[in-house]
Amino acid sequence: MRTLLAVLLCELIFTVNAQDPAQKIGYAESDYILSQMPEFKQIDSQLKTHFSQLENQMKAKYDDYQAKMKAYQGMPATTPEAIKADKERELAALQENMQKFQQDAQSSYQKKQAELMDPIYKKIGKAIEEVAKENGFAFIINPAIANGGDILLYSDEKYNVSNLVLKKLGITPTAPVPTTTK
Repeated sequence: MRTLLAVLLCELIFTVNAQDPAQKIGYAESDYILSQMPEFKQIDSQLKTHFSQLENQMKAKYDDYQAKMKAYQGMPATTPEAIKADKERELAALQENMQKFQQDAQSSYQKKQAELMDPIYKKIGKAIEEVAKENGFAFIINPAIANGGDILLYSDEKYNVSNLVLKKLGITPTAPVPTTTK
């Protein structure tokens, strides 16, 4: 898949350059841009708080399950089967409840993340578009793909527009631009 993506990107670049060799291609480091944005730090803090709350709720459910499991295992051998069966059903229900909560918690976290991050992604996208138009770039690409690999085999730092995007967002960069040159 990664190879196909790289081949398609190269084909696109060569096709575009054959039609108009003066077109510029730049790139923007999205992780770097995000790390420089004050609102990202706030969002990250909110997400960590949300995660911690979900984690604490899950721990409480797990502790309750463990306590009831210990009580069940500590029942004397003379305990009637009806009581044992009732406790087993209760433990199974608690376990099922924990699994459902874990799924719901993951969904809740993803929903919260999307809710908080979508506006910032739109803001960055708009700034990238403006920088591209102002500086005559035909394409701006992100050198990192979702699986952590690089989509670029080589990149010249003079085409890195990350700091221009930050300036468009009204942010003065506080860290050096990461280099992706191979």
